[in-house]
Amino acid sequence: MSADTRPFFILSSGRAGSQLMERLFGPLDDVEIHHEYLCTHVQPLATGYYMGRISLDEAAGALACWHGAAVALSRCGWWGDSSNKLSWLIPALEQVFPEARYVHVVRDGRKVASSYFNKLGDECYDDRSVAALQAHLDDPQNHRAPPPEKKYWWPLPPAGDLRARRFRSYDQFRRICFHWGEINRVIARDLADLPAQRHCMVKLEDLVAAPHVVDAVFDFLGLDHDAGAFERIRRPHNVHVPRDFGLSEAQEAALMEEAGDVMEWFGYAGSPCYKVRYNV
Repeated sequence: MSADTRPFFILSSGRAGSQLMERLFGPLDDVEIHHEYLCTHVQPLATGYYMGRISLDEAAGALACWHGAAVALSRCGWWGDSSNKLSWLIPALEQVFPEARYVHVVRDGRKVASSYFNKLGDECYDDRSVAALQAHLDDPQNHRAPPPEKKYWWPLPPAGDLRARRFRSYDQFRRICFHWGEINRVIARDLADLPAQRHCMVKLEDLVAAPHVVDAVFDFLGLDHDAGAFERIRRPHNVHVPRDFGLSEAQEAALMEEAGDVMEWFGYAGSPCYKVRYNV
């Protein structure tokens, strides 16, 4: 165990290179990197915290028991978790790891929404799972909490949020659009409260296209450059279905209605949507 182990967290919407980051840092001898560490613990915690059902102190206490213990027992100089679930929990992470560093990885919402919708099926915001969580939130006495499977625990707008009533009529695709926009808003908002030297943002599209962007991430974390790092990530990874799905006009309109502000914020709105080449 090293008392000097430095924690870092890769935050994203999911389907934005989170597992690719494990591939990027995994071969390094002095880095212990995870992808969605203790997902079945963290995802219900994150969802409950975002929706106001779990307090900040409760969330921080849980992360201290899980991630705090893991960092304390690590034999490496760096310990990282690349997990979209932690994106909702930055204030709680800050209570446990006040010196942690954060990398916010952003990907074009059109590609993220398409990937979630076309490649994960009922693992993300399907009707039955959303109905089960909503029923529990509405009437916990008569509807037990769903099991901690990934498909059940995707954040819904909190009670009192102006979007909450409208969200109940959403189909799966529009729920996914809500998720991409909201999780990136939350990440940007919560990281803005931290010192600038402790967080950075990188676009996935830039990361897999230019070695100097990879080097910049290594510099940010204080890691020595790795000559093989770029080659490890330049090809698509974690591909369940090796096919590039586009969006229909109606789907793109839905995304812009739910998250047009975020699309513009990161410079994706109005630009052509790239195609992923799986045979590169």
